[in-house]
Amino acid sequence: MKFFADTAEISEIEELIDIGLLDGVTTNPSLIAKSGRDFMEVTKEICALVDGPVSAEVVALDHPTMMKEADKLRAIADNVCIKVPLTIDGLKTCKALAEDGTMVNVTLCFSANQALLAAKAGATFISPFIGRHDDNGFDGMDLIRDIRLIYDNYGYETEILAASIRHATHVLESARIGADVATMPPKVIKALFNHVLTDKGIEGFLKDWAGTGQSIL
Repeated sequence: MKFFADTAEISEIEELIDIGLLDGVTTNPSLIAKSGRDFMEVTKEICALVDGPVSAEVVALDHPTMMKEADKLRAIADNVCIKVPLTIDGLKTCKALAEDGTMVNVTLCFSANQALLAAKAGATFISPFIGRHDDNGFDGMDLIRDIRLIYDNYGYETEILAASIRHATHVLESARIGADVATMPPKVIKALFNHVLTDKGIEGFLKDWAGTGQSIL
């Protein structure tokens, strides 16, 4: 499973790169606004840091303007992945960009039918929102499971990018089902390290080592 960081904070991205856990980055207008920085500037900086796809989202709702915004965004770097909403105009834009060789992340997916449409439009990634699905009384894991089944049935190459991930269990279940990518806040990625028995094991080893009076250095 690939790990994408869902953030626009440069320091968080650099930290994950140093650990060796980062395969890509997803951003959206809300994350860019939260960073307090210029949209184009921060996107360019992230693309220079990350080797994998960097999702940058259009904000227009009509196809012609989406294409104009996409042209500006994909000129930033070769690893820009244009993010479009799962609407009729969004999928028209997806098809046009995909036919031109541009990576496309279709976002705000809440049903398997929507995911099927995105795959038929040539999406590189489909972003089903697990957490928001759960918040509204549905089962986000069922959504991932249904999309995986449909894509496997017909051999679609669109990658399932599990989004709106809130905690480690979301990551575990997405991996078990076979999502290709998990995009999550850096705090969730770091939470995957946590286990009480790991902490107790380190504590015990250090205590026993201190008792020997030895030093490796």
